[in-house]
Amino acid sequence: MDDFALLIGGKAGDGIDKAGSIIASLLNQLGYSIYVYRDYPSIIRGGHTFSIIRASREKKATCREKIDFLLALNQDSITFHTNKLTDNCLVIYNSDLVKVDTIPPEKKSFGIPLEKIVKEEKALDVMRNSCIIGCFAKAIGLDWNILETVFKKNISKETDLNIKLARRGYEVIKEVTKIDKCSDKILPLVTGNEAIGCGLLKAGLGAYVAYPMTPLSNLLHFLAGVADDFGIDVIHPESEIGVILMALGFAYAGKRVAVGTSGGGFCLMTESLSLAAMAELPVVIILGQRTGPSTGLPTYTAQSDLHFAYRAGHGEFSRFLVAPGDAEEAYFWAGIALNISWQYQIPSIILVDKTLCEGTFSIQIDLAGSLEEQKVPLWDAKEDTYRRYRNAENGVSPLAFVPQKDQIIKVNSYEHDEFGITTEDAQITKFMQEKRLRKKTFLLKDLEREEVVKVYANKKADTAILCWGSNKGVCIEAAQNLGLKVIQPLVLSPFPVEQFTQSLVSVKKVICVENNFSGQLAEVVKLHGFNVNERILKYDGRPFFLEELEDQLKKIL
Repeated sequence: MDDFALLIGGKAGDGIDKAGSIIASLLNQLGYSIYVYRDYPSIIRGGHTFSIIRASREKKATCREKIDFLLALNQDSITFHTNKLTDNCLVIYNSDLVKVDTIPPEKKSFGIPLEKIVKEEKALDVMRNSCIIGCFAKAIGLDWNILETVFKKNISKETDLNIKLARRGYEVIKEVTKIDKCSDKILPLVTGNEAIGCGLLKAGLGAYVAYPMTPLSNLLHFLAGVADDFGIDVIHPESEIGVILMALGFAYAGKRVAVGTSGGGFCLMTESLSLAAMAELPVVIILGQRTGPSTGLPTYTAQSDLHFAYRAGHGEFSRFLVAPGDAEEAYFWAGIALNISWQYQIPSIILVDKTLCEGTFSIQIDLAGSLEEQKVPLWDAKEDTYRRYRNAENGVSPLAFVPQKDQIIKVNSYEHDEFGITTEDAQITKFMQEKRLRKKTFLLKDLEREEVVKVYANKKADTAILCWGSNKGVCIEAAQNLGLKVIQPLVLSPFPVEQFTQSLVSVKKVICVENNFSGQLAEVVKLHGFNVNERILKYDGRPFFLEELEDQLKKIL
C-alpha cells in the first residue's frame, strides 16, 4: 500500500495518544513517512478521543477524511467514524463493548474480547491498547520481532505484561492484508513541540520558562526531560505574568530564554512584551493557538491569534513574527527566532497551533536548514562607562551582563537615554524611539538571505492558494492534485513585501485558506497592498482534511 490511514479511538483515559504513537512507530519501521493527528476533549476521563495515523511512501503532513483501518475500543469509535470507512476498510473492535450490528456488514471486521483478556491477565484497563495493537500487527503481516522491539522502546512500565497482551492479540487473528516494507530509510518521528525544542537548543537556549497550557504543555515536559543533558534551566512559575517577567530577568543576566503559552496566557504577557521592547531585552515567545475566545475549546485548533500577535503590546516597536508549517520549519525557525531576538534585542514570536504542536511528523532534518547559535554584539570595554542603549546605525547596542566590574548595567521600562537613565526630554525621546524602530529595516534586509516566502506545487499556475502555518501540508497536497500553486509566507513581521511580490508572478487569482472566521492573513496582506480574491475559512476547532479542502477549492474553480 502506498498511502493509507488508520484511526484508533476510545474514551479519554484509554491511552489513545500513546497507542497512536506506538502504531506510528510500527509503521515507521516499515519505512513509511508518518503523520499523526490527535483529537481529544478537555476532560481527564470520558468523552471520545482518537488518533489518525497516516502512512505514505511520500512525505505527507495532513489527514484524509477516509480511513483504511479502524481500531475501535468502544462503541463511540464505531458510531462516530463509520462514515469515514473506505470500501476495503478493516475494522478491529472490542467485541465486549461494540455491538456487531452497528458495523456495516460489507466491511471486513474482526472482534476481540478485550475486557475478558485484560481481566484474565490481571492487567490494567489501559492495556487493552496493547492487545488490539497486537491484533492489528498480525492482520497486516507485521513480523512479531518488530512489534516486540517497538513495545520495549516505547513502554517503560509493565513492559512484559504489555507485550504479553500484545501477543494474545497477535495470536487470535490471521493475516488479512499484507503491508510490506517500503523503504530501508527510517526517519525520526517528532512532534511539532519536540521540533521547536530541538531548534531552540541548537541555537543556544539557556532557559525555558512556562506555565502549562495546551497545546504547548508537551514542550515544557520535553525540555524538562532533557534539561540536565543540555545544562538548561526549565522553570514552571505560578502564572503567565511570572513566566514573562522571570524570562526577562534571565535575558538581563545574559541567558538565552524562551517562554511558551497560548492565547489566554499571552494576554497576560502583553504588558511585559512592551517592557521587553522598551528595555531591549531579547525573549522568544512560542504562542500556541487554540480555539477561543477565552477558554474556548482548549484542546482544539485555530489560527485566530495572528492579528493579536501582530499588534500585541502598547506603543510602537520592532518585533519578529514567524509561523512555521511543519516539523522541519518548526525546528529551523525556532532557532532562527532565538538568534534574531539576541542579534536585534527584540521580542520574537513563534506562532504555531495545536495541529502543528501536537501532530507527529517524520522529520528530514537535512532538509530543515543549517542552524547554529549566532554571536551577538558585546561591549568591548573601551569606554569608561557602559552605555546600555548606545546608539548604532542598525539600532542594536553592544551588550554587557551583570556582574561587570566597575559598571552599572541598567535596563529601564521608562523612556531613557543611552545610559539607561530615565528621561522625558522630547529630543531624547524621539532619538530613542527612532533607534529602536530602526532595527526593523535592518532585520528585513537580513531576512532577504532566507527563503521567507515559499512556493510549492504548480509554480506556473495562474491560481494560487495562500496559506500559513499548519495548513501548509493540506494546501500543498490539494494543490498538487488540482494543478494549483501554493504561496506560504513564513515571516509575517516584518512583512517580506519583496519576496511576496515575486511569489505572485503570473498569478491572477488568490484563494486564502485559514482556520479562522475573518481571514486574518488575507487582511494582513491587504495592509501591504495585495489582494485576495477568495477565502476558504474553517473555525470549528478542527483542521482541514484533504478531501474537504479539495471539494471547496473545486467549487471556487
